Amino acid sequence: MSDPQRIYAIGDVHGQLEMLRAVHTRIEADLKDRPVDNHAILHIGDYTDRGPDSRGVIEYLIKLDADGEPIINLYGNHDRMFRLFLETPGGRDYKLRRDLSWLHDRLGGRTALASYGLDLPDEAQQSDGQEYHAAAVGAVPPSHLAFLQNLRDSFHWGDWFFAHAGVSPGLGLIMQDEDDLIWIRGPFLESKRNHGATIVHGHTPVDHVEDHGNRIAIDTGAGYGYAISCIVIEGASVRILDGAVLR
Repeated sequence: MSDPQRIYAIGDVHGQLEMLRAVHTRIEADLKDRPVDNHAILHIGDYTDRGPDSRGVIEYLIKLDADGEPIINLYGNHDRMFRLFLETPGGRDYKLRRDLSWLHDRLGGRTALASYGLDLPDEAQQSDGQEYHAAAVGAVPPSHLAFLQNLRDSFHWGDWFFAHAGVSPGLGLIMQDEDDLIWIRGPFLESKRNHGATIVHGHTPVDHVEDHGNRIAIDTGAGYGYAISCIVIEGASVRILDGAVLR
């Protein structure tokens, strides 16, 4: 992929395939109205869980890549939870609260597996998943696991830095740890410092896209049935796709 002149950054998806398709259709229309030589479409992570079609979302993104679309797919904490569950019986993310399993309905693992035709009972919510591991591996295509294993943890582009959750304040961008890039909340969200680039992130749902100066939050709650948002960045200018100019 050549260095893009414009980036379309899309917030958390969480299994909402039809919403994601609609955003891509709007991007196509925007490119026709405002042509540019090179562009990229960046997804901020969390493709699975909670929404109805995790399988469809991953299939869609795999096909876009195979078709040569200029896409950048970042790693989200839900994507890592899914990957770890598939890789090892009882595999779990150590950053996850001890009283929660990925299969708990608060996180949406059961909903993700249901999109692959694997319907687990309610009591699976309290399980670490070991007894369902073989069935999950059999249901999820190897290409989907490979997709989860090959996601990027961040993307740095000029004065912009993209990461699913954010960055650890005070640490150089090239020194950031994967755990923070996909899990951090409080220290990053509360920080007013200059991080060396404007951070574009998802992970923490907001009612609408928020520009805080040192960061822009773009997760507008698709995991809970709300919209998938997209911002358009070109040089120093930022606008919401089909919406207001932020900068």
